[in-house]
Amino acid sequence: MPSLLILLPLIGVIILNLPLGNIMRRSAFVFAFGLFLIQIALAMFHYPGLWASRLHAVDTFFKVTFAVDHLSFIVLLSIGIVSLTSLIVGRQTIKDESERFNFINLLIIISIGMCGIVMVRDIFSLYVFLEVAAVSAFILIALERERRALEGAFKYILMSAVATVMMLSSVALIIMVAGDTSFAAVRQALFISRGSFIVKFAVGLFMCGLFIKGGLVPFHGWLPDVYSKAPSAVSVLLAGIVTKVSGIYTLIRLITSVFGFTENIKAVLILVGIISILFGAFAALTQNNFKRMLAYSSISQVGYILAGLGTGTPLGIVGAVFHFFNHAVFKSLLFVNSAAVEKKTGTVDMDELGGLSEKMPVTGATSLVGFLSTSGIPPLAGFWSKLVIIMALWLSGYRAYAVIAVMASVLTLAYLLMMQRKVFFGKLAPGLEDTKEVSPGFAAVAIALALITVGVGVFFPVIFNVYFTQFIR
Repeated sequence: MPSLLILLPLIGVIILNLPLGNIMRRSAFVFAFGLFLIQIALAMFHYPGLWASRLHAVDTFFKVTFAVDHLSFIVLLSIGIVSLTSLIVGRQTIKDESERFNFINLLIIISIGMCGIVMVRDIFSLYVFLEVAAVSAFILIALERERRALEGAFKYILMSAVATVMMLSSVALIIMVAGDTSFAAVRQALFISRGSFIVKFAVGLFMCGLFIKGGLVPFHGWLPDVYSKAPSAVSVLLAGIVTKVSGIYTLIRLITSVFGFTENIKAVLILVGIISILFGAFAALTQNNFKRMLAYSSISQVGYILAGLGTGTPLGIVGAVFHFFNHAVFKSLLFVNSAAVEKKTGTVDMDELGGLSEKMPVTGATSLVGFLSTSGIPPLAGFWSKLVIIMALWLSGYRAYAVIAVMASVLTLAYLLMMQRKVFFGKLAPGLEDTKEVSPGFAAVAIALALITVGVGVFFPVIFNVYFTQFIR
C-alpha cells in the first residue's frame, strides 16, 4: 500500500500527458482532486488491513524501502489536506488553461516527492525525494514567469543548491562510516562511532541543510521573498506543507530514527527554535505586506516545532508533531485568505486595505479563526499544541525558554491583530466599494480549514487519544 502513494500519482501524470487531445486537460483537476481525497481518507482511517502492515518494504533494483508509522500518517494527512487546498485555489486563481494544467501536473509530482520523503527508510532515497520536491517547487514558484516570481525562484534554487551540497556530502560521509544507507544500519553505525569527528560533522551538515530547507534562522533569508512572490496557490502549498516536510518533518524523522538525541543536538534544536520564534515574531511586526507578514509568522511557528523536538522527551515530540499538523492547517487557511484578498482587491499591501469584513465576511471570519489559532488562543487547535510544547520545555528544565515561548505568543497575537485591523476591520478603504466575496468554491476551502482548526481544538482529548498517544507509549 505505501508504494501506491508513489506509483499511482506517477502513472496518473504519465497518462495525463499522453497526446490524447483536450480530454486529458479536462480530466486533470478531477484526477488530482480524487487522488488527494483518497490520500486524506487513507491517512485518517489507517486500518492495518488496508496498509498490509505498519512496515512494508518494496525491493526494487535500487532497494528502496518504504514504511509507514503513526508519524507518517499524520504527515501524509497534512500533505493531502494542503495539496487539495492548493489545487482548488489554483483552479480559482490561475486563469490560463495551459498554465493551470502545468500547475496540476507539478502539484502531483511534488506530492510524490513529499510522500516519498515521508515513507522512505534509507538516507540516500530520502535525499532523492527531497530533490524531487525541491525541483518541482522551483518550477512552481516561477510558473507565471513574472519578474518577481523568477526572483523568488532564483533565491529558492540558490539556497536549495547549498542545502543539496551539504546533505549529499553528509550522505557520502555517512556511507563511509556505515557502509549502508538504511536508517537502521546508519543508526547502529553512528552509535558505535558516536565520538568520531566525521560522524559529528556529517550529522551537523545534514542538519544545516534541513535548516535551510525549513527556512529557520539564520538560513531564513529566502523564505519571505519566495512566499510573497510565488503565485497564490503555490504560496499556500509552500507555506502549508512543502518547507515543513522538506525541512522539519525530515529533521524529526532523522533525529528520532537515526541520529538520536544527544545533548549537543538538543541544545542546537532548542536554541535555533527559540531564536526563530523571536526573530519571526519581531520581523512580522514590521511588515506591511500581508503575505510577507505570514511568511515571517511561519518562521516563528516552525520555531515552536523545533523547540518541542529539542526537549527530546515524548511530550515534546508529541507537541512538535501536533503543531506541525496545526500549522499546516491554519497557515494554509491564512494564505488562502491572502489569495482571496489579492484576487478581489489586486493588492496585499495592508496600507491600501481596510474594512474588508464588510464586503468579504467569510474571508474575514475565517481569517480571525486562523490568526487566533496561530496565536494560541483557546479552545482552538493551536492553543493545545503550543501548550504541550511549553509544558515539555518547562518539565524538561528549560523554564526560561518556556517563558520566552509564552511571551512570543503575545507578540504573535499583537501582529496578527494588527493585520486583522488593517485588512478586515475598521472603515472600508477608498476604492474597495465594489469588492465582493470570493466564489463559493473558494470560500468553501477557507470554511473547511477553519472548521478543522475549531474541530481539532474542541475535540482535542479525542484527537490526542486516537492520533498522538502512540508517540508516548
